[in-house]
Amino acid sequence: MTTEHSLILDITTVLTATALGGFLSHRLHQPVILGYLVSGFAIGPFGFKLLSNVDDIKSLAEIGVAFLLFALGVEFSLAELKRVKEIAIKGSLLQIGLTIALVAIVTVITGWASGITQGIFLGAVLSLSSTAIVLKTLTEKGETNTVHGQIMLAILITQDLALGVMLAILPALQQPENIATALGFALVKIAIFVVVAIIFSRWIVPRVLSNIAATESNELFLLVLIALCLGVALITAHLGLSIAMGAFVAGLMISEIDYADQALAKILPLRDTFASLFFASIGMLIDPAILINNFGIILGLVALVLLGKAAIIFGIVLKFGYSLKNAIIVSLGINQIGEFSFVLALVGLQLELISQQTYSLLLGTTAITLILTPLSLKVAPLIAENLNQNPFLAKFLQRFSAPKTISMPETITGHVVVAGYGRVGQVIVNILQTEGYPVLVIENSEASVQRLRSRQIPYIFGDADSELVLEKAHLETAKALAIALPDPASTRLLLKNALAIAPNLDVIARSHSNKEIDTLTQMGAKEVVQPEFEAALELGNHLLKTLGAAESYIQTVIKTIRKDRYLSVRPEKE
Repeated sequence: MTTEHSLILDITTVLTATALGGFLSHRLHQPVILGYLVSGFAIGPFGFKLLSNVDDIKSLAEIGVAFLLFALGVEFSLAELKRVKEIAIKGSLLQIGLTIALVAIVTVITGWASGITQGIFLGAVLSLSSTAIVLKTLTEKGETNTVHGQIMLAILITQDLALGVMLAILPALQQPENIATALGFALVKIAIFVVVAIIFSRWIVPRVLSNIAATESNELFLLVLIALCLGVALITAHLGLSIAMGAFVAGLMISEIDYADQALAKILPLRDTFASLFFASIGMLIDPAILINNFGIILGLVALVLLGKAAIIFGIVLKFGYSLKNAIIVSLGINQIGEFSFVLALVGLQLELISQQTYSLLLGTTAITLILTPLSLKVAPLIAENLNQNPFLAKFLQRFSAPKTISMPETITGHVVVAGYGRVGQVIVNILQTEGYPVLVIENSEASVQRLRSRQIPYIFGDADSELVLEKAHLETAKALAIALPDPASTRLLLKNALAIAPNLDVIARSHSNKEIDTLTQMGAKEVVQPEFEAALELGNHLLKTLGAAESYIQTVIKTIRKDRYLSVRPEKE
C-alpha cells in the first residue's frame, strides 16, 4: 500500500481491534479499557505486528489524553470539590512526598537504584497515578460525583499539576545544587500561565464562543473547541508543563459559561474515539520478553507500587477524616503508575538518569498496573463492604468517621432524616418543610452544607453510612429515613447500619438499578423507588388520561405496579 495510505490503514486497524476488544470485554462483563489494552498488545510490535508506524498512533493517542482532560475540565465543579479541597492539596503533596521517599529508600537498599538521585527520580515516576484510566472507569460506572470519585479526581488533578514541576526540575537532578532555582522557575511559569488562563476564561473565550454560537454552525463550534483544547495543551507543553494540564485548563475556561453543556456534547464522541487509541498505545508497550526475563524484578516493582501506594493513600484518606469505605476504594483506585510517568521516564532516559534496561522495566511495570486498575476499582467496593462488616475493625476505625460539623437542636424527635442533599434530597426536604415536618439532613459536601446553613436546615456534616454519624442523628426517635445517596454501596451500608440502630425505622431508599430494588427490599427498606420507573409511570399516567382512561382505573394500575416493586414492567434483560 502506498505511504500516504499507511496511516489510514493503521488507524483503521487500531479502531477495529479496540472495537473488537471492547466488545469482548463487555460480553465477559469486564471494563472495556481492559479490551483496549489487550487489543493494543495484540496488534502492536510485540504481538502480531499489524501496524507499520506505531509512533504515529502514539502521537494520535496524546490527542485522546487531551480530550479526556478537556472533558473533565468542562465537567469540573469547583463548588463540588470544595468538600475535598484539603485532601486535594495537602493530601496529594503528602502522597507524592511519601511515595518518593519510600521508593528512594527501598530501591537504594535493594540495589534497584544506583544512588539516591536515581532513587528520587524513580520515586517521582512511581508517585503519579493514571488520570485517564481512573477517569474513564469512574465515568463508565457513573461514580465521578461520589465522595470517593471526587477524592480520586482531586488527587489525580494535583498530580497532573505536579508533573509540570517535576519536568522542570528533572535536569537539576544531575546538579542537585540547582534544584531550588529550577523549582522556583517552574512555579513562576505555572503562576504566569494560570493568570493568563484566568484572563482568557473571563474576557476572551466567552465572547469568542458567543460569536461562534451565533452563527448556529455546529462545524465551526466544534472546530473552535478542538483548537482551544489542543492549542492550550501545546502551549503548556512548550512551557515544559504537561499536555494534560493545558487541556484541563482549557476545559475549565468554558466550564462556567452557558455553552459548557453544548461543548461537552460535541467533544464526547471525539474523546471516546481518541481515548481508545491512547489505551491501545499503552498495550503496545508491553514486551513479553522483558516480562519473562525479568519476571522477579517486575513482580517486585508491581508489588511495591500497588501495595506501597495503596498503604500511603489509605492512611492519608483516613487521616483527613473520611470513612473506611472511601479510604479502601480510593487507595485501590489510584495505586497504579500513571500514563504521564512514561513522559517522566523518557526524559529521565534522555538525561541518563536511568538506563535503557530500567526504562524497559518501568514500561512493563506501568503497563501491568494500568491493566489491573479497572479490576481493582471493580472489587474495591466489595472489599470495603466486607471489611465494614468486621465488628473489631469497624470499632477500631470508627474514630476516623466522626461527623465534622453538627448543626441541629440539642434535642430532636419525631423528625425525618434525609441522607444526601443532591437534586433528589433537596426535593424531599422542600416537600417535608412545606408540610411542616422537622428535617435533619446528613451530607458530606461542603457546598451543600453551605446551602443548608443559609436555609437554617438542621444538618450533620459527614458520611451518612458511618455508624458514628448515624448515632448523632437520633434515629431511635425519628419518624423515617429517606436515602438519596448517589453511591449504591453507601446506600446499602447506610440501610444496614440504620436498621441496626433502629430496627423498626421506616426507611425509603432510592435504587440505582433494577437488581437493587430486590436487594434493598430484602435488607429491610419499607419502600424502594427506582427513578427511571417512576418517570415512566408518570408518562404512562398522562398517556392513559389522553387515551380516555378513568382516573380511578389509572391510579389502580400504578398502585399495583408499585406494590409488586415494578416486577410487571421490568425489562426482561437487566
